[in-house]
Amino acid sequence: MAATTAQPPSPLPPAGEVIEVENSEPGSPDVGSRSSGSGRSSSEYSGWVYHLGVNSIGHEYCHLRFLVIRGKCVAMYKRDPHDNPGLEPIRKGFVSHTLVVEEVGRKKVNHGDVYVLRLYSRLDQTKKGEIACATPGEAQKWTEAFEQAKQQAEYDLTRGANWNRLQSENEFNLDGHRRRVRRGLGKLVRIGKGPEMLLRQSSDLQSHERVNTNFGGDTGDALEAHEWRFVRTLNGIRIFEDIANSKGGKGILLKSIGVVGANPDTVFEMVLSRDKHKRHEWDMLISDLELVETIDGYCDVVYGTYEPKYLNWWKSKKDFVFSRQWFRGQDGAYNILQSPASHKQKPPRHGYERTHINPTTWEIKRLNTSESTPKCIVTRMVEISPCFWDRWRRRTSSNFERSIPFALLSQVAGLREYFAANPAITPDLPSTVVKSKVSESLIIQSELEYSEPNDEFYDALVRGESFEGDSDDDDNDDDDDAGKVKLKNVSWAIAGLAMKRTKASLERSELVTNSIPIAIDSSHFHGTVRQAKSEDDPNSWSSPGGEKFMIRGKTYLTDYAKIAGGDPLLKLIAVDWFKVNERFDSVALHPKSLVQSEAAKKIPFILVVNLQVPAKPNYNLVMYYAAEKPVNKDSLLGRFIDGTDAFRDARFKLIPSIVEGYWMVKRAVGTRACLLGKAVTCNYLRQDNFLEIDVDIGSSSVARSIIGLVLGYVTSIVVDLAILVEAKEEKELPEYILGTVRLNRVNPEAAVPI
Repeated sequence: MAATTAQPPSPLPPAGEVIEVENSEPGSPDVGSRSSGSGRSSSEYSGWVYHLGVNSIGHEYCHLRFLVIRGKCVAMYKRDPHDNPGLEPIRKGFVSHTLVVEEVGRKKVNHGDVYVLRLYSRLDQTKKGEIACATPGEAQKWTEAFEQAKQQAEYDLTRGANWNRLQSENEFNLDGHRRRVRRGLGKLVRIGKGPEMLLRQSSDLQSHERVNTNFGGDTGDALEAHEWRFVRTLNGIRIFEDIANSKGGKGILLKSIGVVGANPDTVFEMVLSRDKHKRHEWDMLISDLELVETIDGYCDVVYGTYEPKYLNWWKSKKDFVFSRQWFRGQDGAYNILQSPASHKQKPPRHGYERTHINPTTWEIKRLNTSESTPKCIVTRMVEISPCFWDRWRRRTSSNFERSIPFALLSQVAGLREYFAANPAITPDLPSTVVKSKVSESLIIQSELEYSEPNDEFYDALVRGESFEGDSDDDDNDDDDDAGKVKLKNVSWAIAGLAMKRTKASLERSELVTNSIPIAIDSSHFHGTVRQAKSEDDPNSWSSPGGEKFMIRGKTYLTDYAKIAGGDPLLKLIAVDWFKVNERFDSVALHPKSLVQSEAAKKIPFILVVNLQVPAKPNYNLVMYYAAEKPVNKDSLLGRFIDGTDAFRDARFKLIPSIVEGYWMVKRAVGTRACLLGKAVTCNYLRQDNFLEIDVDIGSSSVARSIIGLVLGYVTSIVVDLAILVEAKEEKELPEYILGTVRLNRVNPEAAVPI
């Protein structure tokens, strides 16, 4: 353990705790080094990982290593340096502001599944490598640790550090050794349980200085077109039916919801596990699984068999093939999509009848609770045939309890009982935000930042639903925190009247008030996608209001209250839909760009959002938003426009909502706000009267997987998007919506080559 004296370090606390150590000398990532003098403190993150790579003769290797990140310095050891004072690192160096950390996803290594992070420099592709972690949650913590180091490097640049000196510093390279440097220590964060637990149990991030970690299933940040009605209880698990008339649906949707006594990482691992001995304890249907093919780190194909004796009406043995896709949100919640599939390696088998498992999803979210034991809300959603469901409801067919949908919905009850009977397999409750004393602007953003307390089991309010009709499922009426959450959920409409900004007040704070507004006529601007003439107009765009998006209210920092958004500050004037062979950056600089027109040059400010969609060919969805007055440079928007890339990455937020479309696409996309700069690579171009944001969706494996699913249904999808600058300080609240767009059944064939 790092210490301020040369005396032997004290014993380490239980794995996962955070120890604050004051150390004032700027120095190296080497643990246990002596320090003196004065300076600012930083944070240290350390834990066991696997270092993956290929050696000089082409053989893959997987080495257990202890990784330490302190400030912007990184060191890798063969053993834990806290237990071995004076141990020299085998690799060390600095994190550059050009570092990119990509979550590659799940990978099989040495007969175990791990989650891989790929590290590389945006400017030098030779400086790259991979590390592997036990769970997606642990991978996310390492991603945040590297992000903290990257912010430190950017912070040094903003403080006037010499660019040539920074370039001469040795960047951390997983393929080579680096010279020794020194760094100070402010706080130690242990990530992981140690080498013996790396492939068996997820890590915890805990602090002596605890803050509230209670958060549960969220309603999302956009209103969804589901209307769930409770229909019955099975083994203590509630069953709901979606009674909304969804235009994009192919069948009836049912879902079961239950509380499971484990954290989301652990439940996620159990759901994906192919260990039949474990699955036999909670899953009556999908127990014997075999991996057929790994598509990528977030998708695979599995084969399974089932004995007919458990559901009496099956006369022969059954087998099935289905695909699985999974995603982890910025709030730490998991979505797993399962669809029936076929595969050439698994043709029909003699003695087995091939059957199809219903399209289903899992949603796993942490539950708001004051108890020390972690809990999460698990939702199992199943699509079934309308005629089958109608017959069962009229009691004219066999019992629902003898059907495949029943077996699928019952998996939630199985998980609940399995974890209740095996509490030892549930790791301790993960902790929260780790604050560095370097700068408030450099505070690491953990999953809690994207999660608000909520104890509701329902999805977001449907359109037209009464606020007075909110269901009350909370049993802890005496709990103060729960009371706050409940108040938040039932007071969206009331809070919106009192706390959201009017368009006039918003313009007064964000735009220059004493300037003469420019009349903006969207008919003067023509993109490649036409403006919609009606709601059913395909391959078109419109600009909906912001009332269906939930944004942070004036009191968000104290009670997490969100309010309905108001009218957008900026006006959407055009949308382009291009197809290109390679990634297309800096659209606004193209000679034929709308921004280069004479009419556009008269506009005080234009925001260009360029969504780069990876496909064959690649697509660019470009949206142009205009302000009628110049932007106030001291406002939040002004600081975003002229701020650093690090500030923009930490603030640029997008809220998606699939208004119409296939239900599995809706579940994959979700309605949670996403900080795009944290999820994918964003490049910014600030010139003249515009700011262009190039959003490289292909830079994230997760985003690529989701967008690939969306493109398969894009011609039947109506999607709403809202963009905003996230408010993190009281003076910036309440939030406001910068702009919105509705894309109505966009046709890839209509994209224009450029």
